Amino acid sequence: MTFDDWIRIAKDIRKSYHEYDGFVVLHGTDTLAYTASALSFMMENLGKPVVLTGAQIPVAEVRSDGRENLIGALIVAANFDIPEVTVYFNNKLLRGNRCTKLDNSGLAAFDSPNMNPLASMDISINIKYDSIFRSGNISHFRVQDNLCRNVSILRIFPSISIECVRAAMQPPVEGVVLQTFGSGNMPSRRTDIIEEIDKAVKRGCIVLNVSQCVKGHVDTNYFTGKILYDVGAIPGSDLTTEAALIKLSYVLGHDDWDLEMKKAMVAKNLRGEMTVAHAEHHDAHDFVANLAKNIGISTSREIELLRSAVFPPLACHYARLNDLAQLENLRIGGANLSAPDCNNTTPMHVAAEMGNLDTVKYLLAHGGSVHAKFVPIQNVKKTNSSMHF
Repeated sequence: MTFDDWIRIAKDIRKSYHEYDGFVVLHGTDTLAYTASALSFMMENLGKPVVLTGAQIPVAEVRSDGRENLIGALIVAANFDIPEVTVYFNNKLLRGNRCTKLDNSGLAAFDSPNMNPLASMDISINIKYDSIFRSGNISHFRVQDNLCRNVSILRIFPSISIECVRAAMQPPVEGVVLQTFGSGNMPSRRTDIIEEIDKAVKRGCIVLNVSQCVKGHVDTNYFTGKILYDVGAIPGSDLTTEAALIKLSYVLGHDDWDLEMKKAMVAKNLRGEMTVAHAEHHDAHDFVANLAKNIGISTSREIELLRSAVFPPLACHYARLNDLAQLENLRIGGANLSAPDCNNTTPMHVAAEMGNLDTVKYLLAHGGSVHAKFVPIQNVKKTNSSMHF
């Protein structure tokens, strides 16, 4: 797989974007994590699921895991509001730019060490809707197909020669993923390495600092990590190496951004690829907690079911009233503003029907789906086993 293959896949999806509800990409496992990261960045303002999957055992073999993975990926892409690039493998749905291949012989080949799965396929299908990343841009879906190829990875190791470091930092390299020890640390006595990094940053090269550890994040509070930060290396939080490399390539490929904007974008969480601390808390949390207490609910599973039952009709109600303050309360409290109520109506449907332009703009800015289909309740026929439309 090459950059050209990623571009071809993204363009194929763009060509058919408005004709399908979701997309499944079948892919070899060795470079699947790179492709998943690439597609997640390249496809801007994505509003539909794109699921990558593959097999550890060739599909022609009797024991192949490919069939189960394909069926699971198709179910996710066709039925669930998960508008991001994901990887389905071994009954788990992982965020594409968070996953990495950890096992070359087991069926559980992929994992996202710094983030729980978005969904698990057991006897029942459990979706973590509050973890799903939704674009907040009020823009059409587009593909950024200009990727910078002058990027590299430099892994620091004890007694690494300055010649190795210098070679990795020389032009035409425009971006370097620096893999450092532990929490983003460098040998503090290696001033020669620090000087080379400083030179590279000053000539316009973007240096992104990630940890060699599979799990954990870069912390600039340590003295040895702060040294890198002080010379201009950007801390990469808990980015995987694959996501860090592709993110650099994507950002540097944006010719409409100047260098300062590119640095800001590298440090920003663009597609849910890195953890950013949030300190938001609101009365909506207390509302659900108090309601659960009053009706005798105590388990986390029951509280989650209560949230999923209460929030959608409330969101539709406030969308009808054009009440942005209450919608914000619900959003901060964990409500999925794309979830339908019992009438299969979403807040976006209600706001659009009522002509509440402010609410429509608010919903679009906070990931409200424009692809949800409105199905009047009278057109739904219930059977003993399922709902048929």
